[in-house]
Amino acid sequence: MINIILFGPPGSGKGTQAKKLADKYGFLHISTGDLFRYEIGNKTPLGLEAKSYIDKGQLVPDSVTIGMLRKKVESSPDANGIIFDGFPRNVLQAEALDELLAESDDRISALIQLNVSDDEIVKRILERSKTSGRSDDADESIIRNRIDVYNRETAPVFAYYSEDGRSHAVEGIGQIDEIFARLCNLVDTL
Repeated sequence: MINIILFGPPGSGKGTQAKKLADKYGFLHISTGDLFRYEIGNKTPLGLEAKSYIDKGQLVPDSVTIGMLRKKVESSPDANGIIFDGFPRNVLQAEALDELLAESDDRISALIQLNVSDDEIVKRILERSKTSGRSDDADESIIRNRIDVYNRETAPVFAYYSEDGRSHAVEGIGQIDEIFARLCNLVDTL
């Protein structure tokens, strides 16, 4: 089984590319944002627990997020692999993900980072704001803050997986199909 973390700052194209890769290779696409919306919307025990933290303006504990991931992974035993989109967001989450996968004698095959400049990210998210309905997508200072948070907290996950050669970088600039072809060339080597 191939398990991939599709990695990059907000607006780098992770969601778009993850869906395309999932379709082509028969991977389970796990977007933590979608997972949270599903669990909360369906008022599952994990969703209600997550909502209790969110309603207080607190971060949802990793144990709750991992619980949601475990449930999703266990519900799709026939997938050819998994693409994690938006998770892990820090090294502690990466370690927890490794532990979850190790329970079934599995592991992350590769972390693939989409390299996109900060200015391009800002441009993309401002464009996305025209249709996303998200107020945080329309404010450049908020976008740049999200990039800073990513660089501080999330970017170290790349180094974590590079310790044993599993981190890879792919140019995330160009047409969607060009970027997809670059990703497929890498996935085909895993």
